[in-house]
Amino acid sequence: MHITPFDRAIVCTVKRHGESSVIVRLMTSEQGLCAGYVRGGHARARRPIWQPGNIINGQLKSRVEGQLASLQGELQLSRAPHYSEALASEAISWICHGAAFMLPEGQSYPQLYTGCAALLDAVTMAPSARGWAEALIRYELLLLAQLGFGLDLDVCAVTGDEHDLTYVSPRTGRAVSEAAAGTYRKILLPLPSFLSEAAVSEESRPSSQDLCNGLDLTGYFLKKHCFSERGQDIFAGRDRLIERLRTALL
Repeated sequence: MHITPFDRAIVCTVKRHGESSVIVRLMTSEQGLCAGYVRGGHARARRPIWQPGNIINGQLKSRVEGQLASLQGELQLSRAPHYSEALASEAISWICHGAAFMLPEGQSYPQLYTGCAALLDAVTMAPSARGWAEALIRYELLLLAQLGFGLDLDVCAVTGDEHDLTYVSPRTGRAVSEAAAGTYRKILLPLPSFLSEAAVSEESRPSSQDLCNGLDLTGYFLKKHCFSERGQDIFAGRDRLIERLRTALL
């Protein structure tokens, strides 16, 4: 029997199996995304453990390589108090379900795991959407980069200039300066200044419009690279979240 222990795993998805069991997909720092079968996981007493966004520790046990492992876990941190808050609930759902859909199983992404855990903390601890909207944008940029679709926002793709970067090419994902945009402005994506210039003071925090532009930017490339043909129902969850965020921010 092969036993894989893990610590502080994020519950990403929970799918009911039979009358009382569930199949759970977890994100761990060491093993990446992994799946396990929890006997009795849908029973009333154990159901609170297996909820998206929760942090658990435990172990996976498998008798045969390639077979779905048996999963045992103990709750370390519950997100349940925030499921009744519409905005937080939508955010937790997108973060967890999106990761489970996009990440390949069994491949470790420690930096992404840390970013995901920190973002979930921010969503449940920040007093408003403004407290974590920027963190969501930066997490989605990291997600794109880790999957091999990183955006190049440091220099202008046309001139090599590092200043006055105001757009992003929807084709290449590279920054374009105001001077180089020319007649292509209408088809370019707005680049929020906080993604191209370091914030130097409290007053330089992103504006509401910049945050909305940032969410549109990452959403465009996530849909282009990761949801172009399938997973539209999962991406629709992100659309609902962004609609709520716009209302909260603007």
